[in-house]
Amino acid sequence: MKQGEQNNPHSDIILEVIDLEKDFGGIKAVHNCSLSVKRGTITGIIGPNGAGKTSLFNLISGLYQPDRGEIWFNYERIDTHKTHHITRRRLMRTFQIPRELQKMTVLENLMLIPHNQLGENLLNVWFTPNQVRTQEEEIREKALEVLEFIEMSHLIDEYAANLSVGQKKLLEIARTMMADPELILLDEPGAGVNKSLMKKLAADIRKLNALGKTFLLIEHDMDLVMNLCNPIIVMCEGAKLVEGTAHEIRSNQQVLDAYLGG
Repeated sequence: MKQGEQNNPHSDIILEVIDLEKDFGGIKAVHNCSLSVKRGTITGIIGPNGAGKTSLFNLISGLYQPDRGEIWFNYERIDTHKTHHITRRRLMRTFQIPRELQKMTVLENLMLIPHNQLGENLLNVWFTPNQVRTQEEEIREKALEVLEFIEMSHLIDEYAANLSVGQKKLLEIARTMMADPELILLDEPGAGVNKSLMKKLAADIRKLNALGKTFLLIEHDMDLVMNLCNPIIVMCEGAKLVEGTAHEIRSNQQVLDAYLGG
């Protein structure tokens, strides 16, 4: 975040990446990458395989530490923070391969998400059981509301392992909603999802966006990106190549060269 903006509550930038670098054994996964995400947008990131998209997500979410550069979220620098600290600041992510807890039910997957649950402390269970039960009921009610929102109420008692790929992607979004994030990073939400559930995913993202959630997503499905995202950022060789609307990206010669090897 540029100097002075971190103290400006009216800034419309929720995330800013500045001159980010990450090498793996001499291979530059992310190279001098700078980009920003405006609050309230559904911003898409596209690019050929090896462009650095997932590495960028891993840096933003704290899975990797950058070699150089800065990451600012909500006026706070986060590039030295661990993943759990970043999540508690209301920045959440999903993964290309869903990471559901397979031996737990859909409802249990959601109820596990909120931080600082009283029942996690054995002393609270012994000495303040009523408070523990009250909080558990509140969390359960919120989970049921989330499942109703994404139209998965009929699956509350289903084990997560038995869900289809598309349903697991919806469950990932539901899990992020339990943490009430401001910014959600979606890593290929459409991968492996049939067309019917793809429409459902897109509709849920739009509904959440209308409620004030900001999205940054990586996706290879061009139809999904072009219809859902504005703006669209194109990455190539670890850096931002261009940014624009769907129409601008479709007709940009630099983008065509990046994909076709021009």
